[in-house]
Amino acid sequence: MNKSSQVPREQGLDNSLNLLKEGYLYIPNRCRRFQSDIFETRLMGQKAICISGEEAARVFYDTDLFQRQGATPKRVQKTLFGQNGIQSMDGEAHKHRKKLFMSLMTKQRLKVLTDITVEQWQASALEWEKKEDVILIDEARKIMCRVACKWAGVPLKESEVEQRASDLGDMIDAFGAIGPRHQRGRRARLRSEAWTRQIIREIRSGKLKPSAETAAHAMAFHLDLNGKRLDTQIAAVELLNILRPIVAIARFIAFGAVAIHQHPEMRSKVASNQGNYRQMFVQEIRRFYPFGPFTGAKVKKDFTWRQHPFNKGTLVLLDIYGTNHHPNIWERPEEFRPERFQGWEGSPFNFIPQGGGEYDMGHRCAGEWVTIDIMNSSLAFMTKYIDYEVPAQDLSINMARMPAMPKSGFVLSNVRLNTTNS
Repeated sequence: MNKSSQVPREQGLDNSLNLLKEGYLYIPNRCRRFQSDIFETRLMGQKAICISGEEAARVFYDTDLFQRQGATPKRVQKTLFGQNGIQSMDGEAHKHRKKLFMSLMTKQRLKVLTDITVEQWQASALEWEKKEDVILIDEARKIMCRVACKWAGVPLKESEVEQRASDLGDMIDAFGAIGPRHQRGRRARLRSEAWTRQIIREIRSGKLKPSAETAAHAMAFHLDLNGKRLDTQIAAVELLNILRPIVAIARFIAFGAVAIHQHPEMRSKVASNQGNYRQMFVQEIRRFYPFGPFTGAKVKKDFTWRQHPFNKGTLVLLDIYGTNHHPNIWERPEEFRPERFQGWEGSPFNFIPQGGGEYDMGHRCAGEWVTIDIMNSSLAFMTKYIDYEVPAQDLSINMARMPAMPKSGFVLSNVRLNTTNS
C-alpha cells in the first residue's frame, strides 16, 4: 500500500458514529479506500491514528513508543476490563503483573484445564439429550463459566451458574455497545467485582483454601513491586481477568460450530485430527471470524513512522481484524482455509486475534494458550462425541455489532451422545 508522506485524513468533526455503524470494518474499509495502512480520523472527540498490518503491529507493540495507560475509554474499563487491571499498565509494573498471569499457564495446569473442559462438555451433553433444542452460545457460556471457576479455584454453586455466566457474558457483550447493552455490562461488572472481592477476602482470612496453583490463590497472595499484596479491589479485577476471557471463548466455539456446519467436509478432519488438522482449524477460526476489532494505545514519545509524525499523547488504534485479513499477509484472506496454517511459521505481529507482541515482555494475551486448548478440546467433543441436527436459522454475522456473534447463537436440535466414540 501507499507509503507516501501524505497520510490520508478522514473528513468530519467526529467519526464515532461511522465507527459504530461499520464496527469491525471501519478501519479496513478506509485502508482500502485510501490505499494506505495508516490514516487519521477523529473519534470520541479526539484525534486518532489508525494503522493496520504486520509493520504497524511491530511499531504498535514497541513499549518504548507506546503506553496503554490512558488509552482505554472509561466505558470499556467499567464493563469489559475493570479499572486498574493489567490492561492499563506499562513498564516494569506491567512486566511484573504479566509474570503473575504467565505463571498460571504451565503445561500441567493447561492439562488440568483440558480435563475439566471435557468433563463439563460431557455433563452438559447429557442434559441436552433431554431437550428439544439448545442455543450453543448460551450453553457454551455456562460451560466455560464452570470450567473457568473450577480451574481458577473459585467456588461456584450450580444455582449460581446462570447468573455468573450471564454477568461475565454481559461484560463481554458491552464492548462497543451503547444504550441498554452497555448498561447491562456495567451492572454485571459491579456484581461480578463484589463477588470476586468477597472471594479474595475469604481466601485471605483462611475461610476458603484453594490450591496454591490456582488463579484465586495467586491473585489473593501476589506481591506487587512494592512488596505488598494487591489491593482487594485490584485482586478482584485481576481474578475476573482470568474468568472473563475463558467465558469469552464461547463465541469462538459458536463460530467453530458455524464453520463445521458451512464446511461439512471438514467435520471428519476435525474429528480425526490427522496431521494435527484440528489445531489448524482452531487457528483459522481465530483468524477468520470477528473477535477483537482493534486495540488502542497512546504515543509515549514523539517519533516518525511511514514519514508520518506520531506526537506524544495521540491515540493510536491497531486494526486487529484487518491485520488478520490483510492481503499482504494472507493469501485469499476472505476464504476459510485451515490448511493455510500447515507448517505455518508466523511472527507475533502478523497473526493477532487476541493482540500481538511477545508473551513475556509485551501485551499479547496471556490466555491465548488457554483459548487454543479449550477450543481444541471443545471441537473434538462436538465432532467426535455428540451428534446433532442444525435446524433452519439465521447464522448471519453483523459486522457492525461489537462483539460479533452468529445471529441465532447457533441452535442445535436432537442432541445425542455418540456412544461409538465414547
